[in-house]
Amino acid sequence: MEQESVQKAIARQRTLAVLAALAMLLGSFWFARTMAPQQETVALLCRPSCLVIDPGHGGLDGGAIAYNGVKESDLNLDIALKLQDLASFYGVETRMTRQDDKPRTSAQEYSEHEDLVYRADFAGQTPNAVLISIHQNTFPTSQPSGAQVLYGPDAESRKLGELTHRNLIEALQPQNRRVAEPAPKSLYLTAHANCPVILVECGFLSNLGDLQLLSDPNYQRSLSAVLLASYLQYTAGTIL
Repeated sequence: MEQESVQKAIARQRTLAVLAALAMLLGSFWFARTMAPQQETVALLCRPSCLVIDPGHGGLDGGAIAYNGVKESDLNLDIALKLQDLASFYGVETRMTRQDDKPRTSAQEYSEHEDLVYRADFAGQTPNAVLISIHQNTFPTSQPSGAQVLYGPDAESRKLGELTHRNLIEALQPQNRRVAEPAPKSLYLTAHANCPVILVECGFLSNLGDLQLLSDPNYQRSLSAVLLASYLQYTAGTIL
């Protein structure tokens, strides 16, 4: 039990470290915006970009469903909205592929493929887009747990994906042994987004520990903070 308490304390310290890094990064962005007219070099602190947030599934497609009826699409949207709120609070430009759980088509007209085409086109038509798609995992048994980041086929997606995965592990899940991986070619969104893109599997709905965390608004806020910190590190080129 004592060792477990120490591990939890270390995990909390890492979470605070990432959030502190986020605060410093956000401070540098504020400074850059304030001083840009006087110092041209400050404007080079970050690349022009727009954070496109994709809450996976939604509407007629609930995605994975936990034993207690919790839908993946609802958790995805909860985390995405918290990410948008945090990003907007600090002046980061954002766009979301959906803001609610309303279906865009009737049940008769719904097509999963067309929905994915819409999301990929939405990101592709956004100037300087960086796409983060938020999802939850599931498995036939309850053993697998933990977050994992899948990244698109280009070098920039890999850079963002490996950075984000590392931050998630170090800040929130130090016992997680999963690694960031290239997204399967069969995943339409990551293959066709035409911009840096990652798909974040935040955890397993089939694992009771993960499900409890993912349903907790405070943990959702921690997830969103790590995702935003990773995005800012990536766009500022401060990949440590």
